[in-house]
Amino acid sequence: MAFTLTPWGPNKDELLLAVARFEAERVLEDQQPHLDCLDSWESWYRWRDAVVERYELQNDRCPLGSLFLQVGRSEPGARAIVAELMRQWQERIAEGIRTLRARELIPASVDADRNAAALLAGIQGGVSIMMSTGSSAHLRAALDTGIDQLRHAAAGPDRAEAG
Repeated sequence: MAFTLTPWGPNKDELLLAVARFEAERVLEDQQPHLDCLDSWESWYRWRDAVVERYELQNDRCPLGSLFLQVGRSEPGARAIVAELMRQWQERIAEGIRTLRARELIPASVDADRNAAALLAGIQGGVSIMMSTGSSAHLRAALDTGIDQLRHAAAGPDRAEAG
């Protein structure tokens, strides 16, 4: 990243954006190795636990969110950082779903991109509620429901209704 040099060094917004970029990278790094190894149901639950733990440890503090409040959501650099983080995160979840399809743990008809988008939206909504209430119940419910949907697809309509 190039900084605009002033007699006092880089400007404040550039520094905040650099920190925001670092924090965005940490979001995905904190989910490793689980996020890049979603190849079994056990691995999906390990990833789920890593996500919940990350946000529970943060409690009601979100470094990335705080930085964006300071920089401003309308700032093109801030929007680009968030958009790229969400794109990478969704793609990694979708890749995990495609891996389940390749291993025939779920049907080929399961839409990886749509399910990944729903899981990511659930995480973001759960985190927002957690930051407001202090409870991770909604985050847990969103992840559990998303994974359960995938497992339900694996069972097929006949087996799911019989169970």
